[in-house]
Amino acid sequence: MTLIKWQHRNPLSDMVSNLFDNDLGDFFGKRFSDPAANIIEKADAFQLDLAAPGMKKDDFRINLENNILTISAEFEDEKREEGKNYSRKEFYYGSFSRAFTLPKTIDLDKIKAEYESGILSITLPKKEEAKMEMKKEIRIV
Repeated sequence: MTLIKWQHRNPLSDMVSNLFDNDLGDFFGKRFSDPAANIIEKADAFQLDLAAPGMKKDDFRINLENNILTISAEFEDEKREEGKNYSRKEFYYGSFSRAFTLPKTIDLDKIKAEYESGILSITLPKKEEAKMEMKKEIRIV
């Protein structure tokens, strides 16, 4: 037989807790985490994609220092809602920073970035020597 500890729960307490967790969560501050990143290696480049929906391209800062690519953003949002007997104004501020160490095979002068449909895409082209190295035949001795 398994013993289970029973707790008496107050339905009103659960309802208030759910109200704050769901409906008023935005009022007290949205939860934001660092955006997910996908890195895809192609023959001639690496493709780095960050999922960051709802932002503008001017929100991002991309810096390169000592082969470390740093992507950061700071943003703010303001909502105003007015009705017959009420007025509500909300502010939201958020930021993130992600850093990636680039391999020495990247051509740093040809890095390109674009932001479209909520995805920040950064193309990291490989140097010509690195492209040639990938097309090498290995002989069996």
